[in-house]
Amino acid sequence: MNISIRSENENDFKNVENMTREAFWDLYKPGCVEHLIVHKIRKTNAFIKELDFVACDAKKIVGNVIYSKAMVINENNEEFEVLCMGPLGVLPSYQGKGIGALLMKHSIKAAKALGYNAIVIFGNPNYYHRFGFESAEKYNIQTSSGDNFEAFMALELYEGSLEKVTGKFYADSVFEIDKKELNIFEKRFPFKEKHFFRKQS
Repeated sequence: MNISIRSENENDFKNVENMTREAFWDLYKPGCVEHLIVHKIRKTNAFIKELDFVACDAKKIVGNVIYSKAMVINENNEEFEVLCMGPLGVLPSYQGKGIGALLMKHSIKAAKALGYNAIVIFGNPNYYHRFGFESAEKYNIQTSSGDNFEAFMALELYEGSLEKVTGKFYADSVFEIDKKELNIFEKRFPFKEKHFFRKQS
């Protein structure tokens, strides 16, 4: 297996959406929404084309990571731009082989080179701590509803880059998925049966 990472291009869009659907199907809920998020995010002003990467095994796309612009807004209504990472997806047959880690390391390095100050995510702490992510609470950053929990994390892209950034985190509205819109989008793909598992949150 020889994995390479490159920028996504328009010819990849359908393959990436299919791959993302496979990666997230039945993972957090019956079916998934992440392939629609990927489809929609590219059309928003928040989308960062320079931080949209695919992992390939020869010519086969087996993973993707995508970033968008987000805001932290403090109690004085001051806005601080940060990055929102995700979705990060890897084809199920390629999971557990370090491909997600390759995409994360590559994209974090690229984000630093582009001059961004921080990345904020929702994810598995056991996975993302290895890349330097820490609880967002450490930086006095809360979710849009004012909460903090272990899966809400932030990464400074250079030392002290979040020192003056405090407040509530707001991702782009593209992450808010309408059920009717999802059902229409699903018709573009081969039928897959949805399943409910206890582990789904």
